[in-house]
Amino acid sequence: MASTRKTTKSPKKRTPLRERFAVSLSPQQRTFLGVALMFLGIAMLSSFVSFLFAWKEDMSLLSDLWSRTGEARNWLSRVGAWLGHTFVYNGFGLPAISLAVLTFLSGYMVFNSKSIKRLASFWTWGILVMIWLSVVLGFFNVGGGLLGGRVGFELNAFLQDYLGMLGAVLLLGLIAFAYAVFRLGLTRGHILGALSRPVRRGGKRTTNNSDDDHSDVVVRDQFGNVISVNAEVDSASLVEDISEVNAATPPVPEPEAIAEPKISVAVPEKQEATSESLSEPIKAPKITLDADEDLSLDVEVPEEEEEIIENKANQLVHDFGEFDPTLELSRFQFPPIDLLKDHSAGKRITINEEELQENKDNIVQTLKNYGINIAEISATVGPTVTLYEIIPEAGVRISKIKNLEDDIALSLAALGIRIIAPIPGRGTIGIEVPNKNPSIVSMRTVIASKKFQDAGMELPLALGKTISNETLVVDLAKMPHLLMAGATGQGKSVGLNAIIASLLYKKHPAEIKFVLVDPKKVELTLFNKIERHYLAMLPDSEEAIITDNTKVINTLNSLCIEMDNRYDLLKNAMVRNLKEYNAKFRARKLNPNDGHRFLPYIVVIIDEFADLIMTAGKEVETPVARLAQLARAIGIHLIIATQRPSVNVITGTIKANFPARIAFRVSQKIDSRTILDASGADQLIGRGDMLYNSGNSTTRIQCAFVDTPEVEKIVDYIGNQKAYPQAYQLPEYVGEDAGTSLDIDKSERDKLFREAAEVLVTAQQGSASLLQRKLKLGYNRAGRLIDQLEAAGIVGPFEGSKARSVLIPDLAALDAHLAAED
Repeated sequence: MASTRKTTKSPKKRTPLRERFAVSLSPQQRTFLGVALMFLGIAMLSSFVSFLFAWKEDMSLLSDLWSRTGEARNWLSRVGAWLGHTFVYNGFGLPAISLAVLTFLSGYMVFNSKSIKRLASFWTWGILVMIWLSVVLGFFNVGGGLLGGRVGFELNAFLQDYLGMLGAVLLLGLIAFAYAVFRLGLTRGHILGALSRPVRRGGKRTTNNSDDDHSDVVVRDQFGNVISVNAEVDSASLVEDISEVNAATPPVPEPEAIAEPKISVAVPEKQEATSESLSEPIKAPKITLDADEDLSLDVEVPEEEEEIIENKANQLVHDFGEFDPTLELSRFQFPPIDLLKDHSAGKRITINEEELQENKDNIVQTLKNYGINIAEISATVGPTVTLYEIIPEAGVRISKIKNLEDDIALSLAALGIRIIAPIPGRGTIGIEVPNKNPSIVSMRTVIASKKFQDAGMELPLALGKTISNETLVVDLAKMPHLLMAGATGQGKSVGLNAIIASLLYKKHPAEIKFVLVDPKKVELTLFNKIERHYLAMLPDSEEAIITDNTKVINTLNSLCIEMDNRYDLLKNAMVRNLKEYNAKFRARKLNPNDGHRFLPYIVVIIDEFADLIMTAGKEVETPVARLAQLARAIGIHLIIATQRPSVNVITGTIKANFPARIAFRVSQKIDSRTILDASGADQLIGRGDMLYNSGNSTTRIQCAFVDTPEVEKIVDYIGNQKAYPQAYQLPEYVGEDAGTSLDIDKSERDKLFREAAEVLVTAQQGSASLLQRKLKLGYNRAGRLIDQLEAAGIVGPFEGSKARSVLIPDLAALDAHLAAED
């Protein structure tokens, strides 16, 4: 049996116009447009058909169409008479009805979301057939031009004038043949098959050609049976068909005498696969047996699986558009810039010529006193600091100038002199001198700057302005984590507020979530009002702002679980980072039924890291280091601030994964080296003056100032809008010491239970930290011992920040209590 192969055509790329048209229609618009086109098609058909019967009576009304005198017989009254006269009489005649049919079918196809490409092909061929019929009917121009219309008559007359009657007929015949070939798929096989198709006469099968070459072809199968084929077929196809029939027939033992049945095989004609035939299932060829009734052969050919030529994801995007994560809060309004106050109003940068000249003379004279001559000097005035760039004469060593930092500061009588020797990429030596009248860099100016508004970054942060008065905008997603340090009152909290405000002005609540840790309990509490918009929290937590150190540990470990879960999603989606994953999810290439979801960025902000290290130690450092090492690709970024940048707080494990650093003014050079790995932070002047190190170079910046009332206005504006039902839920984390039942089996008690009980009874203080110090235990084991002592009735229940009460007065009472248990 000849196998039928299914050929698929490579999908042609849509033109931009079709893509725009396909995407611009929503499901509601598509439904309305489809029904409207179907109604229009019915109206056109009604006007055309009724015009054929009433055109003579309605002709007089067309001279004054909009007058109400006289009554039209057309089913659509005067409008119908005008449509019929335009498209039938002055148009294409009777074939104009195809316009109504095309319009109705187009509405049906739009209503059922058919391909735009198919619809365009449908109209192209339909109009071609309409024009062809109109020209053909132009040969029979009777009835006032109703058959072919004026268009058909004029085109027919044009062809006959230049080609004659015979030429016009031949041209129209050629066009009809081209339609049959390119539209209907007519091939040479169809023509030859139609000419040689056998016909029955008097009960006998004959052919249209009586030549001897078309006699029966006799073939024997593997059992010796004679097979007679009564049709002219290709020998190669016949052999293939017979071999497949033989292969499907199980071998049987050859009897002594078997009658030779005559099998008549009707071989289907080969047809070229067209776009219409691809969607139809393959039918088995019909086989008839002219033999004994008890010998039968049933052949079943399994149908090919249905193939979807167009990508299913592309079809979903075509029908519904890309996934929009902001749809739930589609009416969310970003805070207006007017909520921010312009603190720099009236305090713009002014150039004091006298101050510049005085500083220049002092620098030149001080260097000359030590035998250093200057070839050139220039000044760049910034909001807080002026940069003097000098080029020394040949032969002067840079280290000699750098050692004169204190002498230059003395000559200028200024605090915060900083020498950059040399300035990277400039070939000059820089001397930063604070201005006598510094100007304030307002948060409003950096938010309203073109550089921030046009920033195409994932997580843009507007930090402030550089010495050259340029707004510095950096991308947190590329840092990927930020370490901030500085002494008390030097601008850390304002810097954190500026960072959060930058993200609130740029990112939708569906795109970013914050985890805020505030051990001081007063710095970040302003953001409680946007809990259900922007904050993330543990399940069953009372407040989203984390102030308890125990909850900090659980939250950090929960973020590690979230990180692992996100990496599993990225692995299943076969992408490398969060940006690629969300782009794939927006394009509807990831199935939510498989656990996929849109993943927002998570920014973890810890205001005072030193306090956490003092109280929790390794239990905080371990998850922080793990997140810093691995969380970049899945969109979790850390911002850690501390006022004590010592090596026991900012350990080497943490520093290695925080390439981006911000240093406000510190009191000692060793602190500057701890945070920046270089000196300079001890020379800052405070009040937002900071150094930003991105790993390559250090930039001096005046941090943007945002006051507490401004932050309150921003969070109030956001908090008064529609929010999600709850804050973003992090995965639940159960610590090793959590979930301990008070009904603890004595066999499960810790080996140090008796020793721990003696320690607490002796000290009359029930705290886990005491057990940690006395028995040198970890926090988790000490917590388990406290729960076991509570279950045994030795210490009282948890009382918040207070130590638990000890219920046993002395060691003798303890021995009696434990003996009573036994």
